[in-house]
Amino acid sequence: MRTRFFNFIGALIFVTSFINAQLFISEAAEGSSNNKYLEFYNAGSETIDLSGFAYPNVSNAPSVPGEYEYWNEFNEGAVIAPGDVYVVCHGSADPIIQAECDETFTYLSNGDDGFCLVEGTESSFSILDCIGTWSETDPGNGWDVAGVTDATKDHTLVRLGTVASGNYGNWELSAGTSAADSEWVVFEQNTWNYIGSHPHDFSNIAQTKHCG
Repeated sequence: MRTRFFNFIGALIFVTSFINAQLFISEAAEGSSNNKYLEFYNAGSETIDLSGFAYPNVSNAPSVPGEYEYWNEFNEGAVIAPGDVYVVCHGSADPIIQAECDETFTYLSNGDDGFCLVEGTESSFSILDCIGTWSETDPGNGWDVAGVTDATKDHTLVRLGTVASGNYGNWELSAGTSAADSEWVVFEQNTWNYIGSHPHDFSNIAQTKHCG
């Protein structure tokens, strides 16, 4: 009986972890003025309650390499339906962004601030996905993505539709070194065509329309 009980608990943990692994960052914009947002996507088949998740960050160079500086929780009652997105935007963002925004947050990235999506509490959590890192010195203006210099600043990053989970903190692998090995498509600043839904088909977008 005890074996069955532990098997049940193990199966429950596995299923829960699998569902949560299907929550990841699908888009990030660092636009002009306050036109900034993060978009989170539920790639699974179950509604995800965001009360057990957060998006902590560091500002510029981390005070302690590898540790977040600011713990940012989602609004109380926030959920993401399967196949839907949840957008966190600056409160003074453009009306186009505001129309898709689910909650506001003032201190979004200026390009060199690492944000991670995590599951857990302030003292005990697992990293599911990151834009940038907490573990290095100030990257300067921003991080390179898909071969584009400083792509996390003055650009919009959209996750490829083939990506099924987050990078678990391995930002370098996710960012890639070229369009061929990156999980992201890099667009010019103030490109908001893709906010509010995911995934998107980029097969007909010419490489010349990508930045870099």
